Amino acid sequence: MLTVNTSELFRRFDTAELGLCLKFNRWARQNSVRRFFAAISRLGDGVLWYSLILTMPLLYGISGGRWCLQFSITGVLGVLLYKSIKQRWVRERPFISHLGISAGVAPLDRYSFPSGHTLHAVCFATLFTSYLPFMGWLVIPFATLVALSRVVLGMHYPTDVLAGGALGALLAWVSINLSSLIA
Repeated sequence: MLTVNTSELFRRFDTAELGLCLKFNRWARQNSVRRFFAAISRLGDGVLWYSLILTMPLLYGISGGRWCLQFSITGVLGVLLYKSIKQRWVRERPFISHLGISAGVAPLDRYSFPSGHTLHAVCFATLFTSYLPFMGWLVIPFATLVALSRVVLGMHYPTDVLAGGALGALLAWVSINLSSLIA
């Protein structure tokens, strides 16, 4: 039977991704770039998403209230999911593992896999565009910038961001499909 040693697997991925991490992290040496991505990352902590979600009942009445509840429950499940994975798989952040990578912001927690910011950005962008397609012009570029910010700021490896994005898309898909069964 094949068993996976996650620390060895992550060590191999870390080595393979180091060059890309260094290249993206060099952008953060410019103060204006670092400040821009730090602001994007901060908004990706939830500020933008929570603001948009809380306005939904005001703008769309009962439908908006249902969406607000659905998005909130999905968001909480996302937090539980990524925190559970992070505590089991314990991949150190790039700036911790590699001296050449600097942290552009303070981390919210110790481990990097998967990216919770990206999970939520993709999940909420998918949910918003599913119910309110016209919002795609705002939420899709923002979600992309959130994902990019996490690598630029030295918080995540590209595979952390890809895994977070995949989990966020899956979580949104499940949420949308369960919602359609209930409605």
